[in-house]
Amino acid sequence: MHYHLIGIAGTAMGSLAGLLKAAGHRVTGSDHGVYPPMSTLLDDMGIPWVDGFSADNLTPRPDRVVVGNAISRGNPELEAVLDRGLYYTSAAYTLKNEFLRSRRVLAVAGTHGKTTTTSILAWLLECAGLDPSFLVGGVAENFGTSFRLTDSDLFVIEADEYDTAYFDKGPKMWHYLPRVAVVTNVEFDHADIYRDDVAYRFAFERFVNLVPRSGRLVVGWDTPVARELAAASPAPVSSVGFGDDDPDGGPAPAWRAVDLEGGPDGTRFTVVHDGRERGRVTMPLSGAFNVRNALAALAAADAVGASWEGMVEGLATFRTVRRRMEVRGEAGGVTVIDDFAHHPTAVGVTLDAVRDRFPGGRVVAVFEPRSYTAQLRRFQEGYRDALGRADRVWLAGLFRPERYDETTGLNPEELAADLTADGTPAAHLATVEALVEAVVASSSAGDVVVIMSNGGFGGIHERMLAALPSS
Repeated sequence: MHYHLIGIAGTAMGSLAGLLKAAGHRVTGSDHGVYPPMSTLLDDMGIPWVDGFSADNLTPRPDRVVVGNAISRGNPELEAVLDRGLYYTSAAYTLKNEFLRSRRVLAVAGTHGKTTTTSILAWLLECAGLDPSFLVGGVAENFGTSFRLTDSDLFVIEADEYDTAYFDKGPKMWHYLPRVAVVTNVEFDHADIYRDDVAYRFAFERFVNLVPRSGRLVVGWDTPVARELAAASPAPVSSVGFGDDDPDGGPAPAWRAVDLEGGPDGTRFTVVHDGRERGRVTMPLSGAFNVRNALAALAAADAVGASWEGMVEGLATFRTVRRRMEVRGEAGGVTVIDDFAHHPTAVGVTLDAVRDRFPGGRVVAVFEPRSYTAQLRRFQEGYRDALGRADRVWLAGLFRPERYDETTGLNPEELAADLTADGTPAAHLATVEALVEAVVASSSAGDVVVIMSNGGFGGIHERMLAALPSS
């Protein structure tokens, strides 16, 4: 069939385009302001695309039009689809019907850690010889891509709780038919589409309720909401976590990590499953949160029969995901790291992990409040605690300040003053140019600069590396 994707340059839509092309379909698309790497990726895949939305892009008439979740009424191409009565659908629905119905789906959900856990899981299955298909919300470095289609009956997918399309405001993950479901944790996020904690929790309640009794639910046991969701699961539950005891006084998690050792080369820990030591494992990732991600991936891979030897090899050789504690370069003895963290919890654990990986180095946090969640005043105290784990903090301005007033929007100047009063020197600078100049001027050899944003942040990483002395 001929699939036409409106909004093809989004990460998920571009990956879907690649999957459809790999499945033998004709694929075309359109978007606005397309630039590398997505423009290059589409060209490399041989997928024709147009920069700009127009009714002309629908000629010749496609069999299916996939409407991205960033596309809304008033878009001239979408309006032409509706006027002409063309068949239209969403990316999540297309994934379900084209790729997931005929396979055993391992779907990874949760507020934090989805992309990393999905990538680890796909690599564990690969090292165990199970050759999975997968779709990840980032580039999995071991594969060099965010998607793959194979002949295996296993499909690993990142199960996002964000909405599906303008005509389907439910979460994408409700479409994914999980045979094995992972819920890493549940903590309120995406305040732009969820009105409160109750609505956010309900999204995961329904996701858990999709797992068949013959399937498996893997749950991070350190999150109270996730434990409560597990109690209502129709499917058997594999709990993952630390320590000997359940936080609520119940039995210990089924999958536990004990005797953790962190350092510059990563983390070592012993895996205990149902009270029995499975063995000691090594992974190049740092931070307790990545140990939790690894445990969840181990439990999910085990549920579909992956060998222990293959899983151990997979952890040892895992190469992370782009924009997850990714070292972008070093100049003048200063290491520059790029990370996607934007929720207070993610910011805090990322800074903790940086200390594990670079012991003794001064940790400098550069944070852009860019996501809807990050720009809300209700999270300001959370950022005060999280960013206080750094030695020095630089704050950018709000990405879309016009959306907020003094009662609803985070106040970077106030946050900087509070951090300074707490003992962590902090400052707010409104432009990328000013941030680069200030960070470079105050940096010295041995510093680790952690740049956190869920967007491009004005190319700050390259600009900072270029401005730092070469030696």
